Amino acid sequence: MKYINELKEGERVVDFYLCKQRQSNKSTRTGKNYLSLTLADKTGIINGKVWDISRDIQSFEEGDYIKIDAMVQVFNKDLQLNIKRIRKAQEGEYDEADYIPTTEKNVDELYKKLEAFISSVKEPYINKLLTNIFIKNENISSAFKKHTAAKAMHHNYMGGLIEHTISVTEICDFFASHYENVNRDVLIASALLHDIAKLKELSDFPNVDYTDDGELIGHIVMGAEFIGREADKIEGFPHQLRSLIQHNILAHHGEYEYGSPKLPRTLEAFLLHCADDTDAKVKMIETTIADSDLNGPWAGYNKILARNIRKTEF
Repeated sequence: MKYINELKEGERVVDFYLCKQRQSNKSTRTGKNYLSLTLADKTGIINGKVWDISRDIQSFEEGDYIKIDAMVQVFNKDLQLNIKRIRKAQEGEYDEADYIPTTEKNVDELYKKLEAFISSVKEPYINKLLTNIFIKNENISSAFKKHTAAKAMHHNYMGGLIEHTISVTEICDFFASHYENVNRDVLIASALLHDIAKLKELSDFPNVDYTDDGELIGHIVMGAEFIGREADKIEGFPHQLRSLIQHNILAHHGEYEYGSPKLPRTLEAFLLHCADDTDAKVKMIETTIADSDLNGPWAGYNKILARNIRKTEF
């Protein structure tokens, strides 16, 4: 299979891809209709255009695996496919593993780390809250191992959610040992739970997209609400403890402009924000370097970080 990250300008590609988006009936300046597609495999996504809608463009829908015949071109400095032929793929013609990006880490080992963090929490109410969510709820434990952490920005692959969560929790664990007056149990719990509602915000693979609740409410608010409901199931759960953890979830994006309903107002909330922001941005830089096909020390421009990324060489 010719993966998207291997495509080069000027080459012809005849292969199977997942159609993530399809937009039709767009009129050009000449009044001619065309199709605009977003195609994907486990290495990335690419935009495709069908300028001539003929009998060679057979019926297909979003979410279908399709076989295309196209030329690779450059438009606005990005690769794009000029597609001449399309047909829907048949069962057995493709392997889904080629289209679902997956963490390189062992998710079972990551989950053992999660369980170890829960065991390290001494406060009984918090320990019970985490145990009920991550250990006793098999639906959550199963989904948490497979889910993505984002649609596109960082850790956007199967297993990305638990990989990101464990990384953030490990950073928070260091913060708790490094700084005085940190409530480690509150911080560790908040780190493990900060993205729990990504399970509801984003749909499953292969068609990862925002759900209605994801668009209308978002994982931050849904996460705080979820934690409140789970805390209410535990008799005697202290109201102040519940509020502190919920605040950390509501504030973990750090700024109003980044979607936080609240700014961090406690030490633990600020440290969680720093850990989350650090892990996300480091992953963006790592991905830019890993995906770069440029020779020399510069890996290329990252649009989200708004900067050119340089490799570190000695």
